[in-house]
Amino acid sequence: MDPLLMKAVIAITTALILYTIGVWSEHRAKVLKPVHLAFFWLGLCADTTGTAMMSKLADGSGGGLMSAHGITGLIAIILMLVHAVWATAVLVRRDEKAMHTFHRLSIIVWTIWLIPFVLGMMMGMK
Repeated sequence: MDPLLMKAVIAITTALILYTIGVWSEHRAKVLKPVHLAFFWLGLCADTTGTAMMSKLADGSGGGLMSAHGITGLIAIILMLVHAVWATAVLVRRDEKAMHTFHRLSIIVWTIWLIPFVLGMMMGMK
C-alpha cells in the first residue's frame, strides 16, 4: 500500500472516531460541553488532513472534486466547519437553550458526513 494512502486512511479513520465520539457523547449528555467541541475540531482537522492527502492521490485518476465522492466530501467538510464554529459560538455566548438543543444539528451533520466516508470506502474496495 502506498505510504500516503496509508496515512490518509489513518487520518480519515481518526476523523470518524473523533467526530463520532464528539457527536454521540454530546447526544447522550443532552447538553453541549467544551469537551464535545474539542472532539468536533479534532475530527474536522483529521478529516481535512486525510482529505488533502486523498486529493493528492486522486489527481489525474478521475476521482477528483467533481465526482459524487468529491462533492459530498466538500459539503461534509463545510458542514463540519459550520458545525464547529456554531458550537464554539454557542459555548462562548453561554446560550443555555442552544446548548441543550445543539445535538439535533450534530446528528444531522454527522449523518451527512458518513455519506462521503462510505462512498470512499466503497471506492477503495474496487
